[in-house]
Amino acid sequence: MFNDSVVLTSALAFAAALLIAFALTPVVKSFAYRIGAVDVPKDNRRMHKTPIPRVGGLAIFLGFLVSVLVFGRIDADMKSILLGSMVIVLLGIVDDVVALKPGTKFIGQFVAAFIPVMANVRVSVLTNPFNTDSYFRLGWLSVPITVLWIVGMTNAVNFIDGLDGLACGVSSIASLTVFTIALLVSEPYIAIVMAALAGACFGFLPYNLNPAQIFMGDTGSMFLGYILATMSITGLFKLYAIISFIVPFIILGLPIFDTGFAIVRRLLKGQSPLQADRGHIHHRLVDMGFDQKQSVAILYAVSVLLGMAAVIFTTSGEMKIAIVAVAVLISLFLAMNIRIGGRKQQNNSEKDEK
Repeated sequence: MFNDSVVLTSALAFAAALLIAFALTPVVKSFAYRIGAVDVPKDNRRMHKTPIPRVGGLAIFLGFLVSVLVFGRIDADMKSILLGSMVIVLLGIVDDVVALKPGTKFIGQFVAAFIPVMANVRVSVLTNPFNTDSYFRLGWLSVPITVLWIVGMTNAVNFIDGLDGLACGVSSIASLTVFTIALLVSEPYIAIVMAALAGACFGFLPYNLNPAQIFMGDTGSMFLGYILATMSITGLFKLYAIISFIVPFIILGLPIFDTGFAIVRRLLKGQSPLQADRGHIHHRLVDMGFDQKQSVAILYAVSVLLGMAAVIFTTSGEMKIAIVAVAVLISLFLAMNIRIGGRKQQNNSEKDEK
């Protein structure tokens, strides 16, 4: 349960990561211009009208890394996660500069995912969330399932990085949610790492809110998804399906839902599921008439709701399943209305053009 020393260390880790990320972002901004990592608006998917530097995720990564090295416990699991995160960040920097092909990015993501998995950061047992006495051993399936989980979550956060401050804010909310759960289940070192991740996001956020001065780019979005995915299967978390998969699925319900719809939408159109389009939830909110700040605020609210549901789900009580179900249904209802509203707006726009 709550421990004063853990809370204090977490607060220090949060503050250190925040200050470092905040201080380094202007430096990273200059670096982005120097290496040509600039996002030039060239299609209607992009909400900005002028070139904006990216690779801002490098400041998030450095703030997080320094904080974890100072305040965290660097055991074998953490070493493998940090090594894999370095691969992800390097991959992101290259992609932000030269725009890698989707297949190349996937290969890099799988390599990064295999690093902690081969170090035994994996889910080997699935427990029944409704009966913790029953479980199923995954055996050799633990490797592909865990790798797919890490790669999937890495891309889920990457997919929602379409509005100023959206991916960074949602990741901050997810980090604080996992931090709270880690305290509740007595995982102090996971709590400290999540505090560092949240702090790094908060340090970068002032530069990333609308109108953004810098984007995190794939460097940041893939890194955030990667850390959230790997930390959810570390320590005691890996022994409980309710925490390893179900809770992160609830916490990151927004990007997961958006990613799932994006894949289905593109396949039904005969397109590659990796082909970018302007059909994400945040695009639909803008098409419905909300501005960027309003759209991001709505999606923050949904993320907070899902985060609260995830925390409730890990606590005892007969009503927790019902509360979580209601929260998820409300979020899905909002998402479906956004989707339908965006489609109507698009159809009206096409009629006006005709």
